[in-house]
Amino acid sequence: MPRVTPNDLLRQAGSYLKEHPEEIWRAVRNAAGLRFGLPIDALRYLERQFGGGKKAPKDVVIEAAPPGVRLTMTVDAMGTILRASFVLFVDELDLRPDTMRVAVRIAELSLKVLGETNSPLAGLILSGALDLSKPGNLAAFMPKRPPMLVEAKDDRIVLDLMKNPKIAENAKLKQALAVISPVFGIRAVETHGDHLDVALRADLGGVPAAIAAARQ
Repeated sequence: MPRVTPNDLLRQAGSYLKEHPEEIWRAVRNAAGLRFGLPIDALRYLERQFGGGKKAPKDVVIEAAPPGVRLTMTVDAMGTILRASFVLFVDELDLRPDTMRVAVRIAELSLKVLGETNSPLAGLILSGALDLSKPGNLAAFMPKRPPMLVEAKDDRIVLDLMKNPKIAENAKLKQALAVISPVFGIRAVETHGDHLDVALRADLGGVPAAIAAARQ
C-alpha cells in the first residue's frame, strides 16, 4: 500500500469539506461549546489507509451507535478466524504526562466462527460456553495479557497507553501533554448522528502550569 503523507490527508480533508461545507459551520458551533469532532467517514478513511497491517483486523465496518461506535471486523484470534461485532463506549479519557488512561465499555459483543476449525476457542464459542456479555472478564484471562491492560472486569476495559515503552519514551508527546493537560481535559467522547465528538473541559487556573511546562 502506498505511503500516505500529511499532504495527502490535507488534500482529502479539503476535498471532503468542498463536498460537505456544512461541516465548517458545525465545527464553528462546536468550538463555541468546547467541542470538536469529525465525521465517521473520516474514521473509515483512516482505517482504510492505515489499517492494512498483516495482523490487523480485516473488512472493518465502522458505524455510529450513539453514544457509542459499532465496530465489525474479521480477526484472527489464537488461530481462529472470527467475525466480531460490538459497540464501544468511551467512559474515560485521561491524558497527562505520566498517564494516558483510556476506559471503555463493550456491549452487544458477538463472535461468529468463520470456516471449519477444531480449535479450543472455536469450540467454546460454538458451544455458547463463553459469556459474551462480560468481555472484560474474558480479557482478564488472556494468556498473554499486554502491560497496557491495567483493568478488565465485566463489560469494562481500562488501558494505560503509557505502559507502552514507545509511547512512554516519546519526549515530544509528553511535553505536549504537559502543556495541554493543565488547561484542557476531556469530558466526553460520544457519537451524535454520523459524527464522533469530543467534549472538552477548561480550567484557566492551570494556565501558569501550562506556561511553565512550555518554557522547559
